Amino acid sequence: MSNRTIIAFDFGTKSIGAAIGQEITGTARALAAFKAQDGVPDWQKIERLLKEWQPDLVVVGLPLNMDGTEQPLTERARKFANRLHGRFGVQIALHDERLSTVEARANLFDHGGFRALDKGSVDSASAVVILESWFEQHPG
Repeated sequence: MSNRTIIAFDFGTKSIGAAIGQEITGTARALAAFKAQDGVPDWQKIERLLKEWQPDLVVVGLPLNMDGTEQPLTERARKFANRLHGRFGVQIALHDERLSTVEARANLFDHGGFRALDKGSVDSASAVVILESWFEQHPG
């Protein structure tokens, strides 16, 4: 069983959620969300995050329509993943994130009511859901 450190990103045009997890435990926790200008984050903040955690793999959620077809945001998330790889040389995995936001909202609501549903919390909680579902599909 490997113990890779993995970071997941939930890509959005206004905010990019982040989560960190260990393959050996299969669990993830939310990190701060990054503000984005039309899908472009502050790359220096992303770089600091990557330097701090030294992930072995970065998982980027791929937003698809419910029927599995691509939507305009799908290509933007792919581009974000390609830029992460190109700028920082990190290994990338794309992961279907169709239900992550719905699940994240439900989990946050269960634990904190409406107050827990601010945008940054939802984005980072979505990144946690993306990473935990990636762990389920790729048992170390």
